[in-house]
Amino acid sequence: MRYIIIGAGAVGGAIGGRLAESDHEVVLVARGAQYEALRERGLRLITPDGPRTHRPTTVDGPQSLGELRADDVLVLAVKTQDSAAALEAWAPAPVAGGGTAAERLPVVCAQNGVESQRLALRRFRHVYGMCVWLPATFVEPGVVSAAGTPLTGILHLGRYPSGTDETARRIAADLEKSRFEAPVVPEVTRWQYAKLLGNLANAIEAVSGVLTSEEGIALYERVRAEGEAVLTAAGIAYAGDEEQKQARADKIRFEPFDGSARGAGSSWQSLHRGTGTIEADYLNGEITLLGRLHGIPTPLNDLLQHLANDFAREHREAGSMPVPELVRLANEAAESAEESQAARP
Repeated sequence: MRYIIIGAGAVGGAIGGRLAESDHEVVLVARGAQYEALRERGLRLITPDGPRTHRPTTVDGPQSLGELRADDVLVLAVKTQDSAAALEAWAPAPVAGGGTAAERLPVVCAQNGVESQRLALRRFRHVYGMCVWLPATFVEPGVVSAAGTPLTGILHLGRYPSGTDETARRIAADLEKSRFEAPVVPEVTRWQYAKLLGNLANAIEAVSGVLTSEEGIALYERVRAEGEAVLTAAGIAYAGDEEQKQARADKIRFEPFDGSARGAGSSWQSLHRGTGTIEADYLNGEITLLGRLHGIPTPLNDLLQHLANDFAREHREAGSMPVPELVRLANEAAESAEESQAARP
């Protein structure tokens, strides 16, 4: 199988790099400065077992790759806000022997949240979801770090919306030869929604920095409680804390390369890089969407969604809002929601 990594950033670079190390054929898809760096210097992957440079084929889209192969696997690793454009570009790509990528090839959504696989299923017949537990950082163009050890990550994998098959098992086997654990599960969304609850902290980190204070952690617990209430009202199952702990056990330890503490997550990285976009609409925004569908107020997630988008659009500095100010805004939003609920007939 050949792996076409659509979005060779932190997660895509780490997965693609590890697959390349274990002698799997990999194609990296990137754009802008990342594309230029990968083409000129290759992918430098920094891990606790040392840095390595890989030089897989690098393209900026399907038109640069030509006809796809019947054994290709598309791994969608762009941020969710970029998924629709990527899927639109790759769906009609021709495959050797006839047909298109959308008709014949598997697409694996290796992303936060749950929206991309819905988008993919509108175009692609063979969609797979992946719950990504993978501490990775985009360091600079052409350089990605993945600080997990002894495993680089845990990647639960299954068909979307449900089920397993031989393709999933073959992909998992390749990943497990590449320093990942890749359990094949019939209900991959259970794991994705569990991770979504954790990712609700991403907007807090993006706006106010890494969660270290009691005040910040307490705010996240309130935000998560909204999420849990919404998932319960929607009848959506998710893996519990104990099940997740057992799945992770001591399989991934964070070992920074310079003695520093672990940095913030993907949303903070988006602001820090000044991309102008952020994935809050598909993390906190997923909770606000479900809340509106099922009549559950979600003032805290609504606030965080809008703040994170404002920060991205205005290119405000990541982590620049003091936690007490964010908590004040959260309290005001919660109070306003309670007053609105009380005023309803």
